[in-house]
Amino acid sequence: MIRLAMAQINVTVGDLTGNQQLILSTIERARDAEADLVVFPEMVVTGYPTEDLLYKDHFVADNIETLNAIAERVKSVVAVIGFVDTDDKKRLYNAAAVVADGKIQGIYHKEELPNYGVFDEKRYFTPGRNNHIYSLGYDYFAVNICEDIWIEDGVHCQQSEQGASLIINISSSPYDIDKHNGREQMLRRRAQQTNAVICYTNLVGGQDELVFDGGSMIVGPDGEIIASARRFEADFVVTDIQLGQLRERKYKPFDIVKLERSSRPDRTEIKPVKAEPLSQLESVYHALILGTHDYVTKNGFSKVLIGLSGGIDSALVAALAAEALGSENVVGVTMPSRYTSDGTRSDAHQLAENLGIECLEIPIEGMFESYLEALKPIFKDLPPNIAEENIQARIRGNILMAISNKFGWMVLTTGNKSEMAVGYCTLYGDMSGGFAVIKDIPKTRVYALSEYINERLGERIPVSTIERAPSAELRENQKDQDSLPEYHDLDLILEGYVEQHKSLSALSQSVDAATVRDVIRKVDLSEYKRRQAPLGIKITSRSFGKDWRLPITNKYREET
Repeated sequence: MIRLAMAQINVTVGDLTGNQQLILSTIERARDAEADLVVFPEMVVTGYPTEDLLYKDHFVADNIETLNAIAERVKSVVAVIGFVDTDDKKRLYNAAAVVADGKIQGIYHKEELPNYGVFDEKRYFTPGRNNHIYSLGYDYFAVNICEDIWIEDGVHCQQSEQGASLIINISSSPYDIDKHNGREQMLRRRAQQTNAVICYTNLVGGQDELVFDGGSMIVGPDGEIIASARRFEADFVVTDIQLGQLRERKYKPFDIVKLERSSRPDRTEIKPVKAEPLSQLESVYHALILGTHDYVTKNGFSKVLIGLSGGIDSALVAALAAEALGSENVVGVTMPSRYTSDGTRSDAHQLAENLGIECLEIPIEGMFESYLEALKPIFKDLPPNIAEENIQARIRGNILMAISNKFGWMVLTTGNKSEMAVGYCTLYGDMSGGFAVIKDIPKTRVYALSEYINERLGERIPVSTIERAPSAELRENQKDQDSLPEYHDLDLILEGYVEQHKSLSALSQSVDAATVRDVIRKVDLSEYKRRQAPLGIKITSRSFGKDWRLPITNKYREET
């Protein structure tokens, strides 16, 4: 029997000292649990992804020095630790160190380097070709990294054929709404395919636009989940597993590295634990909470500032921020103008009261009048249009940024994916801020999340906010649907065009072609805005960030 600990921890990119302390305290926890083996996520020493920090030779050297300092203190337990390795030709490797008895006993270099979506590992790393089987008493295990296990007939098959009855995969696999179930099914297949126990240890935490959702698991050879960790929070799961002895090896290119095993004859057996599953909507909610918390706090901010319009988008962002950071660390600002209705003004204050957040009111009518007066000689007798509408949004953006500068609070923007997609947002206005919490949340899901929060926590978002027809309130009797299709149709088109690369003709099977053509045109023409927007939390399979690289200067238009 082997006692296995999955160390699902939340580290910070570049914080080598802080990450080292967290790793060492977790190793101590594994020793206290009398674990034989403790497994950490991919690149846990440096954090993931490290991006162009890897071009700094001194950073790579510091990460190796950190690993060596950790290794010196690893006693009475074996640790698998992700880091960045290099060689005498200065090639870099995404690596896993197997550490025991105060030193590094072996190193595995990741073979399969993902280069799609948010991943660009081929920019930095060289594929590995080194492999070992490790013996821990009568138990035999092998190690691989993240993408390696996703490849059909990949290195895990070779490791099994070489005698490993336990295959450890260390991972930093970011969340999207559909990934967890696919990941779980893949791991079940791999366990059955190799007839081995699969230990999958994933990173947890927010890093810029990415959220790592944890969900580490141990899967038996029959494809059944033996134990699993919670999602969207740090967790430490210890499990006793019965493994078979070294299998007959079909061929023997891999060296066997023998590790000393501490004798623990009097251990009381630990029963495996399984985390409660989450629904799809619950997972989105927790991803937004974790992503907001980590982005704000890891970047050194203590408070956030949100413009409260009385509409559903700002209400949702405020509710998420209050949950992520605490109500005392969220400040709302309502900035009414001549077009602000009594309903939205009242709802903004009611929302603040429901959430227990501070609410400032700064009317913008006088400032708006000053702008109009200053511009009168230039605008002359031209009728009002989007220019006057956007002045109001930019006044509000300036007020929020002024308060942010004065007090050091981060501004959270409130635009959703539907608006960002078609450019229904104002540069240097409502797009001004440090972090776009719901940037990857389509409008229809904004409503679903708002209702979920009220069901979960009681009425936080006023029902009138949810029921009122959405409006930017930048002109008299304005409604979103004056400029946009119904959100159900808009989101259906955007999902197909942005996330699934569908053509106009394919999308026109569900929505009329004229509407589809207009939406696609708006998406393409709004790329210049999105490039200037703050980053936000990735939720869907293709978000407006690293996933999306539409050229700004682009004259391609579908003709049919």
